[in-house]
Amino acid sequence: MIELRRASDADLDEIAELTNWAYRGAGEVASWTVESYLEGERTTPETLRADVAANPEAHLLTWRGEAGELLGHFWLEPLADGATWYLGLLSVRPDRQDQQLGRRLLAAGEDFARAQGATRLQMTVINVRDTLIAWYQRRGYALTGEVRPFPYGDDRFGKPLRDDLSFVVLEKAL
Repeated sequence: MIELRRASDADLDEIAELTNWAYRGAGEVASWTVESYLEGERTTPETLRADVAANPEAHLLTWRGEAGELLGHFWLEPLADGATWYLGLLSVRPDRQDQQLGRRLLAAGEDFARAQGATRLQMTVINVRDTLIAWYQRRGYALTGEVRPFPYGDDRFGKPLRDDLSFVVLEKAL
């Protein structure tokens, strides 16, 4: 059983560090989900702080191990219809990915959203992340056919090294 906790301001440095490790890390313990087509940080504590302040209905949830180490985190936010929630920023420790932390954290996020009244989860994934898209599809998420533009010129999420990026939308009924 995963115990999720709402992130506090004191958690944001550690959440940003784990996010950047998972999304941009390199070396022996690099994540299989590294975004090698973007450079720079994926997020900062300041960006997270601004996102939390701008979205009071959202939940930035953390999962810690028995020793208190941050194992993973994700963002959940209700969309306009209230029944569909957006799931993003799912990150787990790259040095522990062989322990199925990602699938356990994703399932906990689905359970949390369901308990809040969600009947559907939606996410966006960068179009060139075929392996990650396939991972989500194996967990019941389906491509909707919707494609959203990549925010070129907004380097808050990293500087793109390619000019063919976009976001595909995936959804799952809960």
